[in-house]
Amino acid sequence: MANIKSAKKSIKTDAVRESANRAIRSKVKNDMKKIEAAVSKKDSELANSELKGFISDIDKACSKGIIKKNTCARQKSRLNKKVKEMNK
Repeated sequence: MANIKSAKKSIKTDAVRESANRAIRSKVKNDMKKIEAAVSKKDSELANSELKGFISDIDKACSKGIIKKNTCARQKSRLNKKVKEMNK
């Protein structure tokens, strides 16, 4: 356990940040799962609308440093490719 006052405070703030980051990361993962499900059901309207929300959410996570830049780009690219192939 921390003895110094600033160390005690940093433990508290780290816990708050961790929970906020976890919420953002889980939202991105849930969006990915929704898009995958829509693609498997061949529901193009749902997939396109979910893709827009997913791109917005993952860009926010990337800008905050929760998800790495290349990971963000790779995931957007893969899901966009799947949705476009489904629409053909």
